Amino acid sequence: MAARRSILVRLLAGAVLVSLCSIAATAWLAARSTTVAIQQEQGRALADDSKIYDALLGYAATHAAWPGVGTLIEQLSRETGRQITLTTNDRKLIAGPAKDLASASSVTIDPFAVDPDLGGADRIDPRVVGPFKLNAADQKFLGDVAKRVLNCVRGRTGVGIIQTAPTGRPRIVGASEATISSCDTQGVLDQLTRSERKPYSDLQALINTCLAGQKIQFTVKLQPDLTWSVFDPDVSGPVPPDGVPGERIEACVTQSRRTQLDPYVAPLARLFVNTPSRAEAGFDLSPANQKRIAGVAAAVLLITVIITVAGGFRLVQPLRALTRASRRMTGGDESVRVRVRGRDEIGQLSAAFNELADSRARTEALRRAMVSDIAHELRTPLSNIRGWLEAVEDGVTKPDQAFIQSLSEEAALLQHIIDDLRDLATADAGNLRIHPERVHLPTLLEQVVAAHHSEAGAAEVTLTSAPSPSAPAGADGELELEADPVRLRQVVGNLVVNALRFTPAGGSVRVTGRREGSDVVIDVIDTGTGISPDDLPKVFDRFWRAEQSRNRHTGGSGLGLAIVRSLVEAHHGQVTARSTLGQGSTFTVRLPLGTSD
Repeated sequence: MAARRSILVRLLAGAVLVSLCSIAATAWLAARSTTVAIQQEQGRALADDSKIYDALLGYAATHAAWPGVGTLIEQLSRETGRQITLTTNDRKLIAGPAKDLASASSVTIDPFAVDPDLGGADRIDPRVVGPFKLNAADQKFLGDVAKRVLNCVRGRTGVGIIQTAPTGRPRIVGASEATISSCDTQGVLDQLTRSERKPYSDLQALINTCLAGQKIQFTVKLQPDLTWSVFDPDVSGPVPPDGVPGERIEACVTQSRRTQLDPYVAPLARLFVNTPSRAEAGFDLSPANQKRIAGVAAAVLLITVIITVAGGFRLVQPLRALTRASRRMTGGDESVRVRVRGRDEIGQLSAAFNELADSRARTEALRRAMVSDIAHELRTPLSNIRGWLEAVEDGVTKPDQAFIQSLSEEAALLQHIIDDLRDLATADAGNLRIHPERVHLPTLLEQVVAAHHSEAGAAEVTLTSAPSPSAPAGADGELELEADPVRLRQVVGNLVVNALRFTPAGGSVRVTGRREGSDVVIDVIDTGTGISPDDLPKVFDRFWRAEQSRNRHTGGSGLGLAIVRSLVEAHHGQVTARSTLGQGSTFTVRLPLGTSD
């Protein structure tokens, strides 16, 4: 069970698992990458084959013989890295490297038998144009007409482009036929040119001869785009489609076209395409390769274990040191600290432990000091009360009015200390409640000043309430906020009492209020002895006093400013202090205009 809970064992197990997953992922990725590479290579090979086939098919469609094809084959071989050989149908070499082709596979180059997806329904390559190729003059004439028609179409619809057929005849596409016809009013683009009339007439004669041979009584009229319509010599006008033997007529059209175009295409040929032999650098799962994989996996696991064990010991040692130090601290050793090694997470944990130990030591010292302070604060008035009572019992003094007043003052002091401790305990428990209402700040400040006026007079200190010099004229008189008036008077009163206590005779204490944005700011400014920079961060600590002699004439219980901070925070505000030694101090309370209990 101890081994299962060991960080080192868990770290080692995790590292081994990660290594196994890494090896498996790497193997899968390698296999996947190889598969993708093979697929890409196959796709590239198919694309190259298609390119070679299309280029040679185009050559056959536009040349009557093969003699000049060698240059094209050499160019295709350089571009694709393939060995290309072209032979006649009986496997006599036309171009390309000579080799044993007896058992090699091939594809036929025949412009009259292409795939229907590459040619038309008649399987004739569209690049076979033969005598239908327009001469330069006709091409220029129809090109100019097409441009004028396109400008007209675009002016009406904003769309349209010119497409040029292999014959050189332009055609407008992308717009409706009605729009094109309205722009080509004379139908020039649909009319046969002078150079086209004879081959169209010859083709039509061949078709009609074929139809007559098939004993089909109809005649065919060709259009410039090689579509056709059927006429009956005995009937005027076209024949309805339902009475036309379309398949037989289409067969005659195709046969006639092949007969007419045959002199213009290269003879049927066979194409052989092979990849040059190269050293195989592939990878397979042969026994030898399986042993290599197993060896690499074992090496990776061994290295992982070594690194994990070394790192684990480095990780576990400071953790064990922290465990021992924690147990010593639990046993009461407040001086225990751990060595901080590095700035990594373990080093930060060690530093945090040392900070915790320091904080615990400070808290313990503060607790002891607080117990001592509370005992001292309670002992003084109790000793005075007991002394007065013993004096009465011994007959040294009489219980007159002065005696009763002295006991009342000491009892009031005890009550004040107990109330302060109760307020702090309530704040620590999170149960300090405030009851906010609309408070007129200038009136509240005047009330606090009036309540402490006699105390200021006894100390010969001038105590005043005035608007802040930075406040707009007339703004202070209307300054109101949401706050608990009792608690707010307690806050300002504690600050005033503190200021009066440390301001020498002839000095002054001034209380101001102003608005800053959405906050209300109250300043208590004195011209007292000031606070040293080292002591300034401690002024709101409990039982802390600048005068450590605990003389009641120069220092209170040390709880007043701590209570101020708790009450201000209960109002969702903040209190700060700034001071210059020998010149005075300023305590600033910042509260939101509205608050909630």
